[in-house]
Amino acid sequence: MSRARQPPLVTGISPNEGISWTKVTIRGENLGTGPTDLIGLTICGHNCLLTAEWMSASKIVCRVGQAKNDKGDIIVTTKSGGRGTSTVSFKLLKPEKIGILDQSAVWVDEMNYYDMRTDRNKGIPPLSLRPANPLGIEIDKGRFPQKDLESLFPGMSADFTSENFSAAWYLIENHSTTSFDQLKTAVVNLKKQANKKNEGSLAYVKGGLSTFFEAQDALSAIHQKLEADGTEKVEGSMTQKLENVLNRASNTADTLFQEVLGRKDKADSTRNALNVLQRFKFLFNLPLNLERNIQKGDYDVVINDYEKAKSLFGKTEVQVFKKYYAEVETRIEALRELLLDKLLETPSTLHDQKRYIRYLSDLHAPGDPAWQCIGAQHQWILQLMHNCKESYVKEQKGKDTFLFCIYMCNSLLHSPMLDLESDVRPSPIGHLSQTASLKRGSSFQSGRDDAWRYKAPQQVVFVEKLTKLVVSQLPNFWKLWISYVNGSLFSETAEKSGQMERSKKNARQRQNDFKKMIQEVMHSLVKLIRGALLPFSLREGELRQYGGWEMKSELSGQWLTHVIQTVRLSSESLTALEIPNDMLQIIQDLILDLRVRCIIVTLQHTAEDIKRLAEKEDWVVDNEGLTSLPSQFEQCIIHSLQSLKTVLDCKPGEASVFQQQKTQEDVCQLSIGIMQVFIDCLEQLSTKPDGDIDTSHLSVDVSSPDLFGSIHEDSSLSSEQRLLIALSNCRYLERHTFLNIAEHFEKHGFQGVDKITQVSMESLKELDQRLFEMYIEFKADPIVGSLEPGIYAGYFDWKDCLVPTGVRNYLKEALVNIIAVHAEVFTISKDLVPRVMSRVVEAVSEELSRLMQCVSSFSKNGALQAKLEICALRDTVAIYLTPESKSSFKQALEALPQLSSGTDRKLLEELLNKFKSSMHLQLTCFQASSSAMMKT
Repeated sequence: MSRARQPPLVTGISPNEGISWTKVTIRGENLGTGPTDLIGLTICGHNCLLTAEWMSASKIVCRVGQAKNDKGDIIVTTKSGGRGTSTVSFKLLKPEKIGILDQSAVWVDEMNYYDMRTDRNKGIPPLSLRPANPLGIEIDKGRFPQKDLESLFPGMSADFTSENFSAAWYLIENHSTTSFDQLKTAVVNLKKQANKKNEGSLAYVKGGLSTFFEAQDALSAIHQKLEADGTEKVEGSMTQKLENVLNRASNTADTLFQEVLGRKDKADSTRNALNVLQRFKFLFNLPLNLERNIQKGDYDVVINDYEKAKSLFGKTEVQVFKKYYAEVETRIEALRELLLDKLLETPSTLHDQKRYIRYLSDLHAPGDPAWQCIGAQHQWILQLMHNCKESYVKEQKGKDTFLFCIYMCNSLLHSPMLDLESDVRPSPIGHLSQTASLKRGSSFQSGRDDAWRYKAPQQVVFVEKLTKLVVSQLPNFWKLWISYVNGSLFSETAEKSGQMERSKKNARQRQNDFKKMIQEVMHSLVKLIRGALLPFSLREGELRQYGGWEMKSELSGQWLTHVIQTVRLSSESLTALEIPNDMLQIIQDLILDLRVRCIIVTLQHTAEDIKRLAEKEDWVVDNEGLTSLPSQFEQCIIHSLQSLKTVLDCKPGEASVFQQQKTQEDVCQLSIGIMQVFIDCLEQLSTKPDGDIDTSHLSVDVSSPDLFGSIHEDSSLSSEQRLLIALSNCRYLERHTFLNIAEHFEKHGFQGVDKITQVSMESLKELDQRLFEMYIEFKADPIVGSLEPGIYAGYFDWKDCLVPTGVRNYLKEALVNIIAVHAEVFTISKDLVPRVMSRVVEAVSEELSRLMQCVSSFSKNGALQAKLEICALRDTVAIYLTPESKSSFKQALEALPQLSSGTDRKLLEELLNKFKSSMHLQLTCFQASSSAMMKT
């Protein structure tokens, strides 16, 4: 008959190894339908059914028995499924043997030891069955694996109580590193133990006492019987005999047990003393225990023992206890001093400070250790700040000496005595000077600073170090105060004793003192930074204390911006500690002053950079008649304003940098100065030859020939051409660049932009007018000066001249010169042609009018000749006539006699047409200019 269910299958056991009686959980399939269905359970061949607890068809819990096999399967047998199988196995570990005198956290099975102790045939004392150290020397456990020893000594054991005891195994396991001399000592110890005899017992004393007490009882019974019989004589004699017997027995007993009883009394007194020592061993051992725990740093144990001793023996009247308790108080007083020294020691972590304060509080230290710690931390932070300043000032002086040596070597390398044309690899020192940058981000006061500044200035590094120091130390200082205020420095014992409330009261009374400490730290921080960056903002006495820096050159705006960012981050970190804003206001004032100074310095350096633009002019003109100078100027301004963006932006809690009227005025004047510097730069380029360019503000590297190669690249430009290029640039600046710069100023929140623009425009227009007048003077004066000599060339006389045959050569030469001016202007900038040509025509027409008005009289032919030349000039330059030039031509014609006959007028018209036809090619430029002007 087939079974209805499948046989059990064990698929898991947890844990999968352990010693005997380990509780395991067996999991699998078809492990029975219930507790009654489970009829068998073996692990490693041991029946575990008695401890089995059926949980479900997939789970059984039991304990492993004492199996013989080290490793075996888990077999489950059920009524419904029969004998099962297992896919896993269990490893049985050998338990570690524990001696009779060994400490153990669990109850040890004493069955084996009980059997051996009841074996009287062995004649071994019970406590000698398993001594902890039979050799009597120090045990040094080796690192040999147990498995290797078992394989090396099969069937043997290192247990000396075992029948299969192996001395070699025992020595390898416990004395693998013991010296030979120590093993000799062990042999001596074993011989002593073997020769030791057991002391005899005192059983005979107990036997004698029982005999004596039986005899006394018998005599008492006889005495009572005689009284009952009433025989007085017998009673008297018997009583006397009994008394004699009793006396002799008593004397014999006294003689026999006097020594024993004396030893007993002495043992009782010793036992009582030992009981007292045992009962109060806590107090007697406390001084030594305190010393040991103090050396180990177990202050919590010391405090607990002290509190216990104080509660038990603090008010004792026993002299011995008083003596030992006084010793305890001496040790505790020394501990208080030690903890106070550790508390006031710097540097120290906040955790250690709280721990020492709690220890001192629990030890009832006099005074207020928490406040003493706060004061010590305050002084330490101040000392750290001043030490930081002194170290960097000293380092700066040493660095300056080193850099001076580099500068002298650099000067020797650039000396004319050296052959610079030779093919020699430049030295690293010389390379410092040759690689100086002209970019805005690296512009400084002098070229020497550019060459030497291969890393951040000492002041910048100092500020970073100082702020980092304060930000790292002040939070712990502030948290220590907060813990002092809310009483979290103290333990529950202090809270129960009322010490916490007293501490809170002290903290409330010292709030103003702590506020002064924080303010002193903030003032020191701010003044140290001011001494390094803004020394002019300190008084003379403060400058001696917080200054000492060698300010050879002021920091650039780039480094000041970096410093501002550093101070801002520090302020944010301190604000996050919830320090009151009134204590941090001094830092906000510092940030505002640094922002203002950064703007001022940046604008000053921008002016220097713009001044250097004169040496970067390459005189290459684009299609609009412009060089790169206006664009470079605008980009320089924009770059400068962009570098100030983070400085101009207001962070939370910061005021506007332009809130003060003086700052607005200073920034406005510097901005106007920047614009004026560029205007002066234009004038300098337009009016001074190349050799007259001012390079005194540039460094040695900047004035090197390589840098100015582009300036001398086009040396064929004439002064008139430079003037025209400058006029073209001025025109573009007025119409575009200055307006764009004004928009950027407004975008970045500058005040007084209208004033900046107005003053700059006026100055630019004045320069434009001066340059224009200079160019007109260069070009118009020669033309005007050639008119009068040309008119009267060959002794020409208006009163006596021939019939006109055409326009004379002087006028043609004047027109050719005007055409040359037109060509020169047109080549540079077409937009300047109408303006220049109109002024040239005005000058020529004005001179021609003056000459005509100076003639006293004209003949008929003279009048016709004069009118022909005036009309020819007027019609040729008609496109450039202005009201002034038209008026001059009108006055010139009015000074001539009128032509009365039609023949003269016809001749005049024919001669004019002939002139225009013959000079058609030359006069075409005026027509082209006309169309261009109309389009413009």
